[in-house]
Amino acid sequence: MIQSILFVCTGNVFRSVAAEYAVRAQSGPQSCYRVESAGIKASPQSVPLVVCHPLIQKGIDPSAHIPRALTKELIDRVDLMIAMSLNHREFIQRQFGLTAPLFNEVAFGKDTPILDLHEALPDWERDLVQARDYVQSVINHIWESVPTLMARLPQFPGHRGPVQP
Repeated sequence: MIQSILFVCTGNVFRSVAAEYAVRAQSGPQSCYRVESAGIKASPQSVPLVVCHPLIQKGIDPSAHIPRALTKELIDRVDLMIAMSLNHREFIQRQFGLTAPLFNEVAFGKDTPILDLHEALPDWERDLVQARDYVQSVINHIWESVPTLMARLPQFPGHRGPVQP
């Protein structure tokens, strides 16, 4: 039975944070799930304002969040890792020999990634309004997907054990 979830993205300041905080907010204080997040390339930095503002509008303040790197110790204390994108899933498989479904796979049965800003908009710095709108759309997608994701969690086994060939 899944009791703890770890969302994984790149820097642990956008997609995985949005997922972690959205699940916490929508599950409430009586939730039976422990929810965390980490990044495959996390480094000390603040959650960008473009990420904070949409979450604050939803009643969540991630400004005190401290990015964490994905480690074996962190993995060992959770039941299920959920990757936000394909490169995260591949990193988990390559580095730790474990499988991790994608967020959209858990929520909707779709093997589609949630792209980072630079993946979706390679020239994002040229149009900051478009960049802000993309970040908002990702946060909205994650937020709106949480009820479905939580309902489908029992269908997903934990990651204990090696990847099957």
